[in-house]
Order: sequence, then structure tokens, then C-alpha cells
Amino acid sequence: MKNLLECINEASLYIKERVDFIPEIGLILGSGLGTLADEIKNPRVIDYKDIPHFPISTVEGHEGRLVIGELEGKKVIAMQGRFHYYEGYSLQQITFPVRVMKTLGAKMLLVTNACGAMTKELYPGALMIIEDHINFIGDNPLIGHNYEELGPRFPDMSSAYDKELIKLAENVGNKLDIETKKGVYVAISGPTYCSRAELGMLRKIGGDTIGMSTVPEVIVARHSGLRILGISCVTDMAIADEIVSISHEEVVKVANETRPKFIKLVRGILNEVIL
Repeated sequence: MKNLLECINEASLYIKERVDFIPEIGLILGSGLGTLADEIKNPRVIDYKDIPHFPISTVEGHEGRLVIGELEGKKVIAMQGRFHYYEGYSLQQITFPVRVMKTLGAKMLLVTNACGAMTKELYPGALMIIEDHINFIGDNPLIGHNYEELGPRFPDMSSAYDKELIKLAENVGNKLDIETKKGVYVAISGPTYCSRAELGMLRKIGGDTIGMSTVPEVIVARHSGLRILGISCVTDMAIADEIVSISHEEVVKVANETRPKFIKLVRGILNEVIL
């Protein structure tokens, strides 16, 4: 069986043979937000199924391909669809693309998601810049053998989200007249949405939003030394004493409705970011 380093190198080589430049920024596009990849100029599109050792997206709203090209003058590599723990993949498999992005030359990761709001300060359609997270998945992608070539055995997560990038995102939002909030994102395993009691607990321990992704990728990005910016699109309210039934179709619907301002914000950030 091949080890992680060998798998990363094989996947990276496959992509390098099809791309003639070094990507600077990795983008992970969440539920309903994948159309941003369609705006990438001079795109090289590679299906996940064709890349050695890549998992395959199985969730509606996740196209399942890499789009590599230019956006706002930056060379980007975008995941048009991500992987989730509840699909049956290990956290090491879910985060494998982040390892490949780093190996290809990326210096920054901009990760997005659709989420539920656990505070009345947020609302469906709100955009929240992630300041911190709580890993409530019950697993960690760094468990197992640590390869020093990839990062330290005990990486610090106390400042995983880059403060300069957070400030930049806020400033860009103000310039574009797009309201942004800041808060703490909680990751759960899924695929079930939370019970009232669970939501009440997660709110009490400091969570502002809740979802089923992002944190594993951020942990590995931090381990890899990438600068990280996370932005959540609130698609539903998940307040314990007011919760109403929610479906994935409704989540995607709100994400689609919010997409224009979300794309505008992300493009504005990419335009101004200095690496």
C-alpha cells in the first residue's frame, strides 16, 4: 500500500502535467456555491475521478471537479464540490486535496460552506467570516503517522484563521456594501441535522453557526502552513427553541439565492489580497 506522501506526489504530478503554471490560492466551494468556478478564466478542468487517489463527490450541489485558472488576476485552483465525513470517507481522504494544493504551490486557502445559524444576529442569506471553529466531528485528520515534510506533529490551532485576511474580508465587504458578520463555526459529522438539545449545547459552548464540513480542511491547511480565510453562507436558522424542519434542497436554494453577493465578495477579496 502506498503511503500518504506517495499518493500526494502522484496526484500532484497528474495535475502538473495538465497545467502550465503554479496556483497561488486554493478555493473550496460549498453547497450551491460551485458556480464561482465557472467564472475562472482560461480554465483547465479535471474531474476528481480522473485524479489518482482523489475521492468522488456524491452530494447534490457538488460538481466534483477541479477548475484551475485565473480569477481577479490570481492563479487559483478551485474545488467545485467537496467531500464530507458522512459520505463514508475518512478525514484523511476528505483533506487530501488540500495536501495536493499545497504541493502544487498554493500559499492560501479560501474555504466556503453553507451552514445553519445558532444566533439571532444571523439570518438566512447572511455571510459570516469564520474567526474560529469547534471540531465536534469526533475525529481529526492528523491522527496517525505524521510526516514532517507535511507539517509538525502538534500544530497550533489557536489562530488558524488569518487575522489579516479576516480584516481584508471585512474591508472588502464594506467597500462593496455587503454586510458581513464574524463568528465561530461548529463542525459536526452529519448526515443528520441536530436535535434541539444538541443545538442548545453547541450554542452554549460558543458556536454561532453549524455545518458538516470545513474544519477538517482547515486543520490540514494549518498543518501545511497555508494562510486561511473561511466564509460561511447562512442557509437556515438552527436555534434550539425555534428550529423548524430543514432539508438539503432548502439549503441549496438559499445558497443559490445568496450566490451573487457571495461571489462578489469573494472576487473582491481575491482582487485585493496580497500573498
